[in-house]
Amino acid sequence: MLLLFGLLLLLFGTTVILLMPTLWGREIYNRYSGPRPVTCPETRQRVSVTIDAVHAAATGLRGAPDFRLSDCTRWPARARCAQDCLDEAVHSEPYTLGEVRIPRAIRQIYHLPVLLAAFAAWYIGMVWHSGYLFRGRWMAALSLTPAQVKQLVSWYSPHLLSVAACLLFAYGVAWLQTWFTRRGLWQGILSAVLLWAAILIAALPSITTLPRDLLWIEASYTVIATIAVGAIIGGLSGKLVVPDLKAR
Repeated sequence: MLLLFGLLLLLFGTTVILLMPTLWGREIYNRYSGPRPVTCPETRQRVSVTIDAVHAAATGLRGAPDFRLSDCTRWPARARCAQDCLDEAVHSEPYTLGEVRIPRAIRQIYHLPVLLAAFAAWYIGMVWHSGYLFRGRWMAALSLTPAQVKQLVSWYSPHLLSVAACLLFAYGVAWLQTWFTRRGLWQGILSAVLLWAAILIAALPSITTLPRDLLWIEASYTVIATIAVGAIIGGLSGKLVVPDLKAR
């Protein structure tokens, strides 16, 4: 009985300890969520911006909330602006439901970073499986002779398949990137790692029977290629954009 009372007391205390910061974080989130009107410092026109309320709530648990924008009607063309309207956004009230129709920024996929990332992944794979690095161990793991590898290299289908896989993965990372409120190097790497982990989990039953040396070679390559794809797509996001001529 005393043990049960102790467990209930521990559960109650833990709930109270977790409940207070949760309520405080929710209060911050509710206060700063939703689009709100500000005057753009560049155009001196009215625009709609959205504060990253999740980030504000998370940082507010450690002290003063850290504010940043997560959306603007002038994005993505001006996604790298200085966010000089942030102070006005923090002190302005959000739109009420039905007050005005808020045009949302189109979070599109930029094809040039995707193509560059896919090429980088393919090129890393070509170097990784070359004679300068791991071709010998790769051949031994698959029990292939040099003549068989030479014939395999002469076929078009393996090269086309590898290019298609790199393109498909890069576009998958770019699609995941559109779900983030902010874009950048680390968001791109996170998107790539999440997609890589999902593919690994799905393919796990069929790859466990492969030779251990082959698994090590391919796993190492895919990790390096994944980071490269995410870094390129995330790092170039918003930079390879046609300039907004109206802002000049």
